[in-house]
Amino acid sequence: MKARVLVTGAGSGASGNLVRSLRAGQPSLTIVGCHDDPFILKNSTADRNYLVPPLGHPAWARSLRRVVDAEKIDLVIPTGDGEVTALSRARRRLAGRLFLPRAATVEWCRDKYRLTEWLRARGVPAPRTVRVTGLRHLERIFVRLGHPARAWCRIREGAGSRGAAAVAGPEQARSWIAYWRDTRGVPVGAFTLSEFLPGRDFGCQSVWKDGRLALVKTYERLSYLGSASQPSEVSAVGALTKTVSEPDVVEIAVRAIRAVDRKASGVFAVDLKEDAVGLPRVTEINAGRFTSSTNLLDLTGKHNMAAVYLALAQGAPVDLHEEYEGPEHHYMLRDIDAAPRVFHADELFDGVDDAR
Repeated sequence: MKARVLVTGAGSGASGNLVRSLRAGQPSLTIVGCHDDPFILKNSTADRNYLVPPLGHPAWARSLRRVVDAEKIDLVIPTGDGEVTALSRARRRLAGRLFLPRAATVEWCRDKYRLTEWLRARGVPAPRTVRVTGLRHLERIFVRLGHPARAWCRIREGAGSRGAAAVAGPEQARSWIAYWRDTRGVPVGAFTLSEFLPGRDFGCQSVWKDGRLALVKTYERLSYLGSASQPSEVSAVGALTKTVSEPDVVEIAVRAIRAVDRKASGVFAVDLKEDAVGLPRVTEINAGRFTSSTNLLDLTGKHNMAAVYLALAQGAPVDLHEEYEGPEHHYMLRDIDAAPRVFHADELFDGVDDAR
């Protein structure tokens, strides 16, 4: 299948990983990239690249359409949540060239508090969460959460654990939220407090078409990029991740996606974390974009998930139905200024001499 795709956010780490997966799954693919920052765009590995206005600019969608027409693009693939939202709102301009969840689904998943409340009301495991309405009310929130030793404080929208931290009591939460309000302009009402989940950290990525699950894979984050300088000590961006076989994680993630969209289409990345007794709970759903760890899922196992996504988007036959691949003992290692490395556990010491 020869196709031409436009990847947004070209030059970023997430975009580079997606381009690597797409080329591995479909070598004949022509990949065009775009970004509003010429310095980031300079790092793009796409075949051709275009500078476009920033996402919030009124000419962004029009500029993107010009690129689509000039390059005869078959499919536009976003790599960030902001781009998913912008493309979702520009569906009419790009009709037939998007493979995204429905607009209502994209909007629903943007708000982590509203998503959590929706899932819990439908019996899907998710952390108890309370929205912050004012700094004077934090004591009451800790009472509602059962007087925990720690609670998880975060901003309702956004990615990369922005504004997230574990807080030990109302006073610490008050200081943290006030800091973000005073120095970063984030309103108090943008925050939530939820129960702290101390267990394992999972990602579950899946591709769907018209409510039918085609392929799903899971991984576990073992360490995080930049965690030493982050108050939260965790991040959505894993430094070391590994493939895992976790049917319970898949079952909960699939229930969560079906709870928000019975006619799900496109790619969904669900984050889950275990509670104190080891039950995975959904912490967020990124609807419409691949996880930045997608290489670990695309370059291991029988099926390249990015290639399956591309085939579904173009209406090609895909003989997969609720296929779960959980090949174990594959790792992905990431660091600043280094290309991600995917390897099997048996290869860990290849080329290494033990000098201990």
